[in-house]
Amino acid sequence: MSRFFSRRFDSLAAYTPGEQPQDQNYIKLNTNESPFEPSPKVIEALNNSEVAKLRLYSDPECKLTVKAIADYYGVESKNVVLGNGSDEILSFIFQAFCDKDTPVAYPDISYGFYSVFAQLYGLESHVIPLKEDYSIDVDDYCGIGKTVIIANPNAPTGIALSLADIEKILVSNPDNVVVVDEAYVDFGADSAVNLTRKYDNLIVVQTFSKSRQLAGARLGFAVANEDIITDLNTIRFSTNPYNINRLTLLAGEAAINDKDYFENTRAKIIANREYTALELKKRGFRVLDSKTNFLFAAHNTAGGEMLYKALKADGILVRYFNKPRLSDFLRITIGTREQMDALLTSLDKILSGKDDNDA
Repeated sequence: MSRFFSRRFDSLAAYTPGEQPQDQNYIKLNTNESPFEPSPKVIEALNNSEVAKLRLYSDPECKLTVKAIADYYGVESKNVVLGNGSDEILSFIFQAFCDKDTPVAYPDISYGFYSVFAQLYGLESHVIPLKEDYSIDVDDYCGIGKTVIIANPNAPTGIALSLADIEKILVSNPDNVVVVDEAYVDFGADSAVNLTRKYDNLIVVQTFSKSRQLAGARLGFAVANEDIITDLNTIRFSTNPYNINRLTLLAGEAAINDKDYFENTRAKIIANREYTALELKKRGFRVLDSKTNFLFAAHNTAGGEMLYKALKADGILVRYFNKPRLSDFLRITIGTREQMDALLTSLDKILSGKDDNDA
């Protein structure tokens, strides 16, 4: 870093995205992207006429896309705010609802950006360990008196809490914001969006990156009561009022309105997940119960780092975390059936070679 970089960031550990190597064509199962193209309605919406309008600013209020999302979830437009990906929404939340008097609490094994934002904004963090089975102990968050951030389903574990568990946290923290980050909720967990009508301290955050095939468009949103949305828009308009570009707004509106395509593609991913989980277990893997578009799996005898490197050498990328309690595991994005069969074939070759070496 330069000699001009502010010293308050000396200890900042930036978020590390999943690798995007360009040295060869890989089967990418490392960044939880969808294996399917965006809805045909999205592609139709992004026509030459709309591209020509890029000379004009986007709508800072994002009216049409906000309304489409609100209609889909049965809330009002005043209950929705958009962000440049859900990461930006999370950044707004950390700025709006955490300070020196209100620390933030989140699990020790979860989305890496939580700790980054806490450091970036100089916040006191209460980092709560997961249980031995990698699940969240709801009681750890009850009456905690801090802003609570929970990914549900959690990442990278894939394990989901029930709505009863979420409600227990909400009831016990009436004077603090509770954030439920639902990036993966569409793959099998229950969304807490309906609870925003009942609890004024709940923020539900979602993204178009996973189940709606728009990771590259960068679109996320939050649903909450009107006052909280006003707070978040205050931060948004003080940061970048044109944070969503024109084409992304069109893509988001088209994607949320194509319910059939959404249901079809997510059903395929769920089916491929269950198929892959069963096949991995047959090969000696421990696979955590996932409600996401990925699996978190550790082999009984083969190390996580070895498997990651061997798969990469064979043209398949998965995510490996060289951290305590995680180093035995691989996080495997669910792709097409053909991609999952390629993964399994590669694992068979790697594990067979390991057995030969052991012999």
